[in-house]
Amino acid sequence: MSKARFVALAVLAMGLAGFLPASRAQVAIGVNIGPPPVCPYGYFDYPPYDCAPYGYYGPDWFVGGVFIGAGPWFHGPRGFWGHVDNRWDPHYGYRGPLPARGDRPFYNFHANEARDGHGHVGQAGHDGAGERALPGYRGGGRR
Repeated sequence: MSKARFVALAVLAMGLAGFLPASRAQVAIGVNIGPPPVCPYGYFDYPPYDCAPYGYYGPDWFVGGVFIGAGPWFHGPRGFWGHVDNRWDPHYGYRGPLPARGDRPFYNFHANEARDGHGHVGQAGHDGAGERALPGYRGGGRR
């Protein structure tokens, strides 16, 4: 086949392809995160959302004794920044056990970082020492 004939067929094929109806790609993505993890002292705000050990979250992460959530299950107020003790975070080298159920939460809590519940580290706008819980919290917070 000569070059001229090959080029003519290629141009004809491309021209005919221009008359074909355009099809729209349909893409659907569904994400079902399921219920939040059931953990006695809350869970980390990053996947795989493992249970956080005793002492990681401060009292401002609990309302009425109930964890306000983190990650996709965060239910805190807009603009919230709560204190954590990142010495208990595996991202900072913690390799210890999870807390036992029934331990008294927040006893000897020492904040050294603030988080927003969505995995971001920042400023809480207040000192973590002597911290108190969000309005409605009952119990804990003792030193």
